Amino acid sequence: MLRFFVKSDLATITLLLGSLIPLASPAASAEAEWRVGLARVKITPEGPIRLDGYAERNRPSEGVLSDLYAKAMAIEDRDGHRAVLITADLIGFAAPVGDAIRSAIAEKTGLTRKQILLNCSHTHSAPVVVLRGYRKPSVPEGERRTVLRYNKNLRGQLADLAVAGLADLKPAVLSWGTGKVGFVVNRRERTRYGWRIGVNREGFADRTVPVLRVDSPDGALRAVVFGCACHGVTLTQDNYLVSGDYAGFAQEHIEKEYAGAQAMFMIGCAGSANPDPRGTADMARAQGKALGAEVCRVLTGDLKPVRGPLRTELARAEIPLAPTPSREELERIVKRGPRPKQFTARRMLAALAAGSIKALPTHYPMPIALWQFGDDLTLVGLSGEVVSEYVPLLRDALGPERLWLAAYCNDVFGYVVTAKILEEGGYETRGLFHQIGFLSPKAQDTILTTVRDLAQKAGRRVPER
Repeated sequence: MLRFFVKSDLATITLLLGSLIPLASPAASAEAEWRVGLARVKITPEGPIRLDGYAERNRPSEGVLSDLYAKAMAIEDRDGHRAVLITADLIGFAAPVGDAIRSAIAEKTGLTRKQILLNCSHTHSAPVVVLRGYRKPSVPEGERRTVLRYNKNLRGQLADLAVAGLADLKPAVLSWGTGKVGFVVNRRERTRYGWRIGVNREGFADRTVPVLRVDSPDGALRAVVFGCACHGVTLTQDNYLVSGDYAGFAQEHIEKEYAGAQAMFMIGCAGSANPDPRGTADMARAQGKALGAEVCRVLTGDLKPVRGPLRTELARAEIPLAPTPSREELERIVKRGPRPKQFTARRMLAALAAGSIKALPTHYPMPIALWQFGDDLTLVGLSGEVVSEYVPLLRDALGPERLWLAAYCNDVFGYVVTAKILEEGGYETRGLFHQIGFLSPKAQDTILTTVRDLAQKAGRRVPER
């Protein structure tokens, strides 16, 4: 039986080392113009299962380092406009999985796709997420069935989670602020042999920590949504224990500090950012504690009110793909080209041999979501593994103030890189994960234009070009 936990029924005051933790919000005296509902469900697998994120792993998980959770926040403004955010300690949803989950939620709640936002923390220590086929040749049939059973149950859990969140709607006051964290570094390191995954302390990294505080009308903290633009890879390919990585430990830290509150993590533009250092569970715990402590600091600071109305928008940006290379060029890539591109080149050659090369796509429909909270806050939900270098581009396109940038939303279809990174090369230019193709440099303009158009449609004032 599924067990959902509604946070309003839990205690909201805790003592820590003999001192009362401040729970009153700076916005406590504000009028509650929102209704917010919360729910959560544990999604830790019950036994050994294949973990996602590292191709080098060759066996199922061997235990649990920390439990995994999916959490929902339903929100409704004064005019009855509703939306549901679901976060999960998972690597990400490809389009077939994300679409199936949102369809199930829509069927059970009556919400439309633009009112539903999914975000996975991108931990590399959680089960494989698939819809139907999981045909990795090296994985025995029994292990494949375990993965498929887990995912079938997961889709039902997430749909029921949204229903539970909507059933919990209560008056709420929203406020927000930002902090910073120091363990995020750009991972695109330039070497004499080209760009590789490493540590680039001179490269851009988004170290901001956006924080949304949800209070009851009397000022008691009910929930906090926070972000960090960093890959969930403190635990490396040598780890075979289930874990939410640093993001899971950060949520755990906040919920210990504020008993009864629900902490929800949204990953930002982390496609080219890693934690530093990385490699052990102690490192993941330390980074989670550092992030959680910074969120707690922001919660007690000078937060800005978040008022309505709520506007939700969703578009599929038809981002262009590069023209299909010739057979000769594909063979050259497979034999002597950059290793990250060899996988996609092999798939293209296979399609050519099967006579289906003309069916290869020329564009990819990239979902982009945008939630506008009155004039106070814009939440952009990008899909794919968006690189950190998009952050300054998006801030320039939309204006840097009152802006929250999230990625890995709804559909993790591949790395979303800038035109400059495409020219430089490196792991992030490897191509799409599930469809066949490489991004075109023109994809950058399409993405920025789509986000800007959505923001204007939702009522955000954007800078003149």
